[in-house]
Amino acid sequence: MACFLVPMGEAIITSVIQKTIGKERAENLKLSWLNIMLWGGVILLAVEHIWHGEVVPWPPFLTAMRNPAEIGVMLHEMAVIGGSMCIVITLTWIVLVKVASIMQVRKITPSTARA
Repeated sequence: MACFLVPMGEAIITSVIQKTIGKERAENLKLSWLNIMLWGGVILLAVEHIWHGEVVPWPPFLTAMRNPAEIGVMLHEMAVIGGSMCIVITLTWIVLVKVASIMQVRKITPSTARA
Protein backbone atom coordinates (compact mmCIF):
# COMPACT_ATOMS: atom_id res chain seq x y z
CA MET A 1 0.00 0.00 0.00
CA ALA A 2 2.41 2.70 1.15
CA CYS A 3 5.48 0.89 2.45
CA PHE A 4 7.69 2.78 0.00
CA LEU A 5 6.99 6.05 1.84
CA VAL A 6 9.20 5.04 4.78
CA PRO A 7 12.37 4.47 2.68
CA MET A 8 11.44 7.64 0.79
CA GLY A 9 11.51 9.58 4.05
CA GLU A 10 14.92 8.11 4.90
CA ALA A 11 16.16 8.87 1.37
CA ILE A 12 15.05 12.51 1.67
CA ILE A 13 16.80 12.85 5.04
CA THR A 14 20.03 11.23 3.85
CA SER A 15 20.00 13.29 0.64
CA VAL A 16 19.74 16.50 2.68
CA ILE A 17 22.52 15.30 4.99
CA GLN A 18 24.70 14.44 1.98
CA LYS A 19 24.28 17.95 0.57
CA THR A 20 24.89 19.73 3.89
CA ILE A 21 27.87 17.91 5.45
CA GLY A 22 30.29 18.65 2.65
CA LYS A 23 31.42 16.73 -0.37
CA GLU A 24 34.57 15.18 1.16
CA ARG A 25 32.84 13.91 4.29
CA ALA A 26 29.89 12.56 2.28
CA GLU A 27 32.33 10.69 0.03
CA ASN A 28 34.15 9.24 3.06
CA LEU A 29 30.84 8.00 4.48
CA LYS A 30 29.74 6.79 1.04
CA LEU A 31 26.34 8.42 1.49
CA SER A 32 25.81 8.34 -2.26
CA TRP A 33 25.70 4.54 -2.05
CA LEU A 34 22.98 4.67 0.59
CA ASN A 35 20.99 7.23 -1.39
CA ILE A 36 21.22 5.21 -4.61
CA MET A 37 20.00 2.08 -2.80
CA LEU A 38 17.15 3.95 -1.07
CA TRP A 39 15.97 5.95 -4.10
CA GLY A 40 16.25 2.88 -6.37
CA GLY A 41 14.09 0.86 -4.00
CA VAL A 42 11.58 3.69 -3.67
CA ILE A 43 11.24 4.04 -7.44
CA LEU A 44 10.83 0.28 -7.96
CA LEU A 45 8.26 -0.01 -5.18
CA ALA A 46 6.34 3.04 -6.38
CA VAL A 47 6.16 1.60 -9.91
CA GLU A 48 5.01 -1.75 -8.49
CA HIS A 49 2.32 -0.05 -6.37
CA ILE A 50 1.15 2.03 -9.34
CA TRP A 51 1.07 -1.13 -11.48
CA HIS A 52 -1.20 -2.85 -8.95
CA GLY A 53 -3.48 0.17 -8.60
CA GLU A 54 -2.54 0.96 -4.99
CA VAL A 55 -1.27 4.43 -5.95
CA VAL A 56 -3.34 6.57 -8.30
CA PRO A 57 -2.75 10.04 -9.83
CA TRP A 58 -5.79 11.63 -8.12
CA PRO A 59 -6.44 12.44 -4.45
CA PRO A 60 -6.13 10.80 -2.00
CA PHE A 61 -3.38 9.13 -4.15
CA LEU A 62 -3.20 6.05 -1.93
CA THR A 63 -6.23 3.82 -2.47
CA ALA A 64 -6.06 2.70 1.18
CA MET A 65 -6.92 6.26 2.23
CA ARG A 66 -10.39 6.02 0.67
CA ASN A 67 -11.72 3.75 3.39
CA PRO A 68 -10.97 4.80 6.99
CA ALA A 69 -10.91 1.15 8.05
CA GLU A 70 -7.90 0.53 5.80
CA ILE A 71 -5.81 3.39 7.23
CA GLY A 72 -4.77 1.32 10.25
CA VAL A 73 -3.71 -1.54 7.99
CA MET A 74 -1.76 0.89 5.83
CA LEU A 75 0.04 2.43 8.82
CA HIS A 76 0.88 -1.04 10.14
CA GLU A 77 2.31 -2.01 6.74
CA MET A 78 4.32 1.20 6.61
CA ALA A 79 5.76 0.54 10.08
CA VAL A 80 6.50 -3.16 9.66
CA ILE A 81 7.36 -3.55 5.97
CA GLY A 82 8.71 -0.05 5.32
CA GLY A 83 10.66 -0.05 8.58
CA SER A 84 12.13 -3.46 7.80
CA MET A 85 13.17 -2.31 4.35
CA CYS A 86 14.92 0.73 5.83
CA ILE A 87 16.75 -1.40 8.38
CA VAL A 88 17.89 -3.95 5.79
CA ILE A 89 19.03 -1.29 3.31
CA THR A 90 20.89 0.66 5.99
CA LEU A 91 22.57 -2.47 7.39
CA THR A 92 23.58 -3.51 3.86
CA TRP A 93 25.09 -0.06 3.31
CA ILE A 94 27.02 -0.32 6.60
CA VAL A 95 28.44 -3.71 5.55
CA LEU A 96 29.40 -2.35 2.12
CA VAL A 97 31.15 0.66 3.64
CA LYS A 98 33.04 -1.60 6.08
CA VAL A 99 34.12 -3.95 3.28
CA ALA A 100 35.21 -1.01 1.13
CA SER A 101 37.25 0.45 3.97
CA ILE A 102 38.92 -2.92 4.66
CA MET A 103 39.73 -3.28 0.97
CA GLN A 104 41.14 0.23 0.91
CA VAL A 105 43.34 -0.43 3.98
CA ARG A 106 44.61 -3.69 2.53
CA LYS A 107 44.89 -2.08 -0.90
CA ILE A 108 43.05 -4.92 -2.52
CA THR A 109 42.30 -4.16 -6.13
CA PRO A 110 40.27 -6.32 -8.49
CA SER A 111 43.44 -7.38 -10.32
CA THR A 112 45.24 -8.48 -7.14
CA ALA A 113 42.16 -10.19 -5.75
CA ARG A 114 42.14 -12.70 -8.65
CA ALA A 115 45.81 -13.64 -8.35
